[in-house]
Amino acid sequence: MTLKPQPPILWSPDEERKERANLTAFTRWVREHRGVDAPDYEALWRWSVTDLEGFWSAIWEYYRVRAATPYTTVLASDAMPGAVWFPGATLNYAEHIFRDRDPSAVAIRHASELRPLTEWTWGELRTRTAAIAAALRSLGVGPGDRVVAYLPNIAEATAAFLACAAIGATWSSCSPDFGVRSVLDRFAQIEPKVLLAVDGYRYGGKDFDRRDVLKALRDGMPSLQHTVVLPYLGCGPVADTLSWAEFEAAGEGAELEFTPLPFDHPLWVLYSSGTTGLPKAIVHGHGGILLEQLKNLHLHLDAHADDRVFWFTTTGWMMWNFLVSVLLTDASIVLYDGSPAYPDLGVLWDLAERAGITIFGTSAGYLANCRKAGIHPTGGRNLSALHAIGSTGSPLSPDEFAWCYQEFGSDLWLFSTSGGTDICSCLVGGVPTLPVYQGEIQARSLGMAVASWDSAGNELVGEVGELVVTRPAPSMPLYFWGDKDGSRLRDSYFSMYPGVWRHGDWIEITDRGTAIIYGRSDSTINRGGVRMGTSEIYRSVLALEEVIDALVVDVPQSDGSSRIELFVVLRENTVLDDDLVRRIKQGIREDCSPRHVPDGIQAIPAVPRTLSGKVLEVPVKRILMGEPPERVVSRDSLANPEALDYFVHQSRDA
Repeated sequence: MTLKPQPPILWSPDEERKERANLTAFTRWVREHRGVDAPDYEALWRWSVTDLEGFWSAIWEYYRVRAATPYTTVLASDAMPGAVWFPGATLNYAEHIFRDRDPSAVAIRHASELRPLTEWTWGELRTRTAAIAAALRSLGVGPGDRVVAYLPNIAEATAAFLACAAIGATWSSCSPDFGVRSVLDRFAQIEPKVLLAVDGYRYGGKDFDRRDVLKALRDGMPSLQHTVVLPYLGCGPVADTLSWAEFEAAGEGAELEFTPLPFDHPLWVLYSSGTTGLPKAIVHGHGGILLEQLKNLHLHLDAHADDRVFWFTTTGWMMWNFLVSVLLTDASIVLYDGSPAYPDLGVLWDLAERAGITIFGTSAGYLANCRKAGIHPTGGRNLSALHAIGSTGSPLSPDEFAWCYQEFGSDLWLFSTSGGTDICSCLVGGVPTLPVYQGEIQARSLGMAVASWDSAGNELVGEVGELVVTRPAPSMPLYFWGDKDGSRLRDSYFSMYPGVWRHGDWIEITDRGTAIIYGRSDSTINRGGVRMGTSEIYRSVLALEEVIDALVVDVPQSDGSSRIELFVVLRENTVLDDDLVRRIKQGIREDCSPRHVPDGIQAIPAVPRTLSGKVLEVPVKRILMGEPPERVVSRDSLANPEALDYFVHQSRDA
């Protein structure tokens, strides 16, 4: 194996930063109370994935998890799938959100295209949550009933979720930009009793009335008994529904009570991207999410009482659940509902200044767009409070790493993460006591037995392989809703390596313990035994200023060969001439390999993406192979469904 050169270190925590880190205090505690001597992060990680019972019980004890009844053992079964965690314990996720809170302290700062920046104190959040919980109970909602939300990322959505958690109802949400079919594909599976919704929303300066959508949703979910509508856009009343004001008034003055629930009682249902078939309805439990997020948000995000944590997300992406869970720490959270590019790409940086954001979370795509658009976040803004930027959603390229340090300086902690909806957390991500290498994720997350494997199940170091998780973790799915025999769950994660979780990403674990994600393994391009993640090709292509977006697929041909087809979105007033084609191919040849130079390059109007921003590589590939588009993708699950038309027409013309 040829050793690759070590990338430059862009940031290293100073001694003061290390000493302040929650991780440092936890490491000392496990040494003093558990006899675990971990001289460095790698040693602590090794302990966390070999002694699962010791590690997760330490998280339980260190963060003073409250249980109405105690657990009998930490891990009754370590089978995957089917691990049984903390049997006997009864607890409530929401109780841990609200314990020991100063009613006058700020819990949430929120803004949108419709609302100015506003604050909710812990006292107001508790009052509003208690009213919603009492109102839900008055509608007959109890433990195990499903409440679905067609709500934007606003404070009311947070209160509604916490109310559901408090009474033991199971929560599920979609953002109001989801179309009817996409929402029904998700919500109808779980047969909800109550729908919480808005009448409309504003995005990119445009108003969208959703009252007709609400009617279609109600018609498509016969299990619904009640619909509650928040007049967010002010479109007018919706017939046969409860107004939000009436709804909360029904529980006005109620005390917030928490129902003790089994450790594996369903907390929420999340969904896969829904690009093929019905989305997987992924069920997570109160206890598993509580422990995972206590660990992740304290030890990896390193949230403190003086932090104001923001992540750009909608209620249809697991990062919303992640952001709300930050309230398990002493930090406050910042919400935003609206376009990240309206009136321009500086809008979120403006919010960071106004809200005093200290930890700014976003997507790799947003950072890349800012770089290419020539945005200077600190130009004319006071962002002195901002000390950390987090990135997720897709691999963060070395160019974006370099851009962030050029713009913010050497004191910035930039951490890239990767995990997903499946675990509602990170498999690899930030560590506040480790250096940041350009283009790399800092480390494997505590309690996540992540490895890179070849097709035969051999562990790889310094080479690209399948991302696997070899031991169970508490926030792995309890089950998929409706998957009575568990076959869909097994097929999704355990079909390639029985008993071992295969995540579906290509990953490299370096000899320094850092990680590099190379894209989805089901869309990786294999040429002559050399496998290339699509992110590597994108990194090369998007380095050209003329190219602002791209999609690459490897399309099998009837003769047994395949063609690499690259589709590019060009900057305005740019044409795909012979010179640009030559430079694209030359870049891929030099940056990736000669084997992976595209057979064809075409300019397209836009790259089709899901509502959460993921590129539709596999569905486009299947369409170009001749499969009917309605069988491979739900147009309602797309942020820009018209972008798919180019590929549909090309397939028909072939």
